[in-house]
Amino acid sequence: MTQADNPTSAIEPRSAITRTLVERGYVNQVTYLAGVDRAFAAGIVPVYAGFDATADSLHVGHLMPIMALRRLQQAGHKPIVLIGGGTTRIGDPSFRSAARPMLSEGEISANVAGIRKVFERLLIFGDGPTDALMVNNADWLDRMAWIDMLRDVGKHFSVNRMLSFDSVKTRLEQQENLSFLEFNYMILQAVDYLELFRRTGCRLQLGGGDQWGNIVNGVDLVRRIEGAEVFGMTTPLLTTASGAKMGKTAAGAIWVNEDRLSPYDYWQFWRNTEDADAVRFLKLFTDLPLDEIESLGRAEGAALNAVKERLANEATALVHGADAARQAQATARQAFGAGEAAEGLPTVRLSDEERANGVSLVELLVRTGMASSKSEARRAIAGRGIRIDGDVVEDIEAIIKANTLPLQLSFGRKRHAVVT
Repeated sequence: MTQADNPTSAIEPRSAITRTLVERGYVNQVTYLAGVDRAFAAGIVPVYAGFDATADSLHVGHLMPIMALRRLQQAGHKPIVLIGGGTTRIGDPSFRSAARPMLSEGEISANVAGIRKVFERLLIFGDGPTDALMVNNADWLDRMAWIDMLRDVGKHFSVNRMLSFDSVKTRLEQQENLSFLEFNYMILQAVDYLELFRRTGCRLQLGGGDQWGNIVNGVDLVRRIEGAEVFGMTTPLLTTASGAKMGKTAAGAIWVNEDRLSPYDYWQFWRNTEDADAVRFLKLFTDLPLDEIESLGRAEGAALNAVKERLANEATALVHGADAARQAQATARQAFGAGEAAEGLPTVRLSDEERANGVSLVELLVRTGMASSKSEARRAIAGRGIRIDGDVVEDIEAIIKANTLPLQLSFGRKRHAVVT
């Protein structure tokens, strides 16, 4: 088993889906690209990606492997979505400086219910040979006896090798605590691959770049116990052209579920993409054909705004539906063009007490997510970056009361909210 440092140029693909994954930018590391390609060319390949239930929504950083599963299903292969109802109870230590908070059974169940939604929008589930399958690793991990796990699985793992993986080594080199509980995570993820191979014939695991060590362990365990050739592949951990982590903003994560982030704000996230990222994100997060994306990529100057609107429309339609994307675009154009409070903008509703006594503008900027802190809000006001109904606000101590409502609050040209 070998790791291709530059797998995209390692072979001439036999299968169209290998070329698609490479050309669109989904391939980072792969255990054996030629073997994966041969498997794709030979018939239907079950492929899985796992997602722990650490929150009740996924964020856009999770979309890379999901979109890769979507491409695979479009090409006639079988996606398997593994929900980590069992592994969530432990927490993946990969490239983390501290252990994840321990969640209760009730919290995990609620999170599982929440994150199912995005998969049902992006993949087709059913009983057919290429229909997607959703499984929960609690179904087998919760029943696994400790002695059986040590005897049947633990004997195949070298602690020396486990300590050599970057995700573990980094934590230890920085003298940060790594609990025995977390250390077992990679073993349990390997068990997932073994179980899915036995149940479904799964032959490829997808994951983010931080999952490489865990994936390699699973590939090795299936080979040792079942004598079978299976594969692992990671997608890139995306950063923007300016170096920011994909899916993070000053206001927090860009959640996929609309109860965590409105379709309008989701649309705005994609619309505000840096110019240098537009084509790359069109390849990764939309279904537009590559030749059309190549044509859009020739735009320059002000024409790039239309390209980024197209990205926002296509990406939002995939997750929230075409109607939500159209509404978000119309709302944005109304807000930016006429400076009026528009239906569909993020809304903050003041309580009766706040309407009577007033609430500070600084606090509202933080509450709407326009500013990450009160100090940032004060700097924005002092820098004349805040407007109410189109008029610049200069008073850092400004108080919003009922007689000024409703109003549209704006931070710069691209961030807006309604206060009622």
